[in-house]
Amino acid sequence: MRVFLAGATGALGRQLLPRLVERGHEVTGMTRSESKQQLVRDLGGRPVVGDALDPESVAQAVAAAEPEAIVHQLTAIPHALDLRHFARDFAQTNRLRTEGTDHLLAAGRAVGARRFVAQSYAPAIFARAGGPVKAEDDPLDECPPDQMRTTVEAIRHLESAVTGATWIEGVVLRYGTFYGPGTNFSLGPEGAMVEAIRKRQLPLMGRAGGVWSFIHIEDAAEATVNAIERRGRGIYNVVDDEPATVADWLPVAAQAVEAPAPRRVPRWLGRLFAGESATVMMTEARGASNAKAKRELAWTPRHASWREGFATGLG
Repeated sequence: MRVFLAGATGALGRQLLPRLVERGHEVTGMTRSESKQQLVRDLGGRPVVGDALDPESVAQAVAAAEPEAIVHQLTAIPHALDLRHFARDFAQTNRLRTEGTDHLLAAGRAVGARRFVAQSYAPAIFARAGGPVKAEDDPLDECPPDQMRTTVEAIRHLESAVTGATWIEGVVLRYGTFYGPGTNFSLGPEGAMVEAIRKRQLPLMGRAGGVWSFIHIEDAAEATVNAIERRGRGIYNVVDDEPATVADWLPVAAQAVEAPAPRRVPRWLGRLFAGESATVMMTEARGASNAKAKRELAWTPRHASWREGFATGLG
């Protein structure tokens, strides 16, 4: 299959591209940087430079590739994400999820692409009511913190545009929090989250009851390959088997990276210093179930739990 991969040099793109090539697909990898063309070649793809926010640039790149499938993995999230300034740090990614999605869909329609797979996000988007673990058809948060509102709106736009396009098979993958090589939760130079844990900058706020769902970057790539190759449309939570409260996973993460135990602070104090977005994620977030993805994508995460993943998969 001819595949057009937007975001080919990101953390997930670098895992996904060689897997697609190994499965016999012909991959054109789009990057916005001239200097990253050789990386795309090294991973087995054919590079093309394009600006995802320029509709003409996207149209030309897609037209030249004539893909049967388009894969949208475009983000621009800083490695050292500051949750106090969530809106600022996600602003470019939100444009990629709205304008970038629209440009890729329009270009795909023009060339007759038949499949479109897009990256979405499971953590912190579900309504903070009811049970701790959510399925794909559970409602999203109607009243997110002000700093997160545009991000939730951008995710809604992406998911609606992709699954609502009747002329193409649209698939949305709601990934959990990435960890592993090339992510900000790794032992490599990108590992800002590991550095924050080592510096005790991630405290246990209040009861630390926010539920997080994780996914190793390699397992995310495997699920994405399956989603590209299988027929049908829909939304899938791509997460591991064990959603966990912050009170459970953060001390284990600290131990895995040989850091001191995290501090414990009252919720009001955490909110004062870290802001409302961080407080909600640490105390109220809901996790996600992977039952649908395992059933319909014929996929099982190799790192079934973050417990073993943190111990062996951060390098």
